[in-house]
Amino acid sequence: MGCGSCASGGCGTKEGSAVSGCGSNGTCGTGGCNKMNVFDWLSHMDVPASQKFDVVEVKFKGGRKEYFRNINQLDFFTGDYVVCEMASGQHIGTISLQGELVRLQMKRKNVAISDDIHVIYRIANEKDLDKHTQAMAREMPTLYRTREIIREMKLNMKLSDVEFQSDNTKTTFYYSSEERVDFRELIKSLASEFKVRIEMRQISLRQEASRLGGLGSCGRELCCSTWLTDFKNISTSAARYQNLSLNPAKLSGQCGRLKCCLNYELETYIDALRDIPTVDVPLKTKKGTATLQKTDIFKKIMWFGFEKDTNWYPVAIDKVLEIMELNKNNVIPESLEILTPEPEKKLDRGTQSLNSDLANLDRKYSEEQKKKKKKKSRNGNKNRGAKPPQAATPSSPQ
Repeated sequence: MGCGSCASGGCGTKEGSAVSGCGSNGTCGTGGCNKMNVFDWLSHMDVPASQKFDVVEVKFKGGRKEYFRNINQLDFFTGDYVVCEMASGQHIGTISLQGELVRLQMKRKNVAISDDIHVIYRIANEKDLDKHTQAMAREMPTLYRTREIIREMKLNMKLSDVEFQSDNTKTTFYYSSEERVDFRELIKSLASEFKVRIEMRQISLRQEASRLGGLGSCGRELCCSTWLTDFKNISTSAARYQNLSLNPAKLSGQCGRLKCCLNYELETYIDALRDIPTVDVPLKTKKGTATLQKTDIFKKIMWFGFEKDTNWYPVAIDKVLEIMELNKNNVIPESLEILTPEPEKKLDRGTQSLNSDLANLDRKYSEEQKKKKKKKSRNGNKNRGAKPPQAATPSSPQ
């Protein structure tokens, strides 16, 4: 959401203007207008025009971002529509970042600062925005028609998105395929039908999910379509380190590949696994051989089970090392039950859980109910042992 009284323009609004964005006035429920958004935390700093960095970051459809030079020294606010120079023609995008943060982003992405960077012509006027709207209206019909042509030509490719340039001189088709595709005849057919310059751009399945968006199994928007910009290699070993079941249905994202979030906590698990021993063979005890069933990595407890016993027994890591050392010396301990970790000590009053007050109240009322039951039983016993009052006998006449 944006605000309507931001003087700095860091959130995409001008002072006294309406909320910027998709026109929903801050009630957008899908989050599509905030895709790959950034926060300019240096927007409140006034920098002299001579020292201001003249390269700005512009965002286009699908979260794609490019860098352009502001040679005309125009004053921009985040969210403004600008007309940018492209390799062939012009295109309209929105300002996503400016100032010194752009220099840091270019350094992080290894983008060289040179005169070859395209420039920004002007802030888009109503005529430019009308052309841009007409170009966007052609995208969906073109997407459906192109899919029909692909099926007729029997090409093994999946067309996921179409982007028209704002001046209607170039169209980019984004597709994914697992094999090399010869689309020369396809380009001729598309150029003759749509009368524009055609560019075919192959993207990976992760990039396709990033452009289309959606909700993950966690209930939130996909990381690739909201903030994730680079995709790292993800293997099944990341799931093994975290003791996750190797179920493809649970480990795969909407792109059909392993979820990117498997790498988020991987380093923490690897650090915790350094202190946990590797149990290659079952532990020998007089009760039988104990096989490792599961490991609680952060509590440093390993669970073992015997062959004909359905119970699992928790053993601390130091005890496991001790039993392994005894087995190496051909010494067999009594059983794992003796070596189970001691119960946790009761915490102090200041470190008890938040539910301790409820437990104390339950204990208090249960004790009061027991006392009431004892009093009732005592009163009942007294009434039973007492003699009933005798009726008064009439006195004899004298």
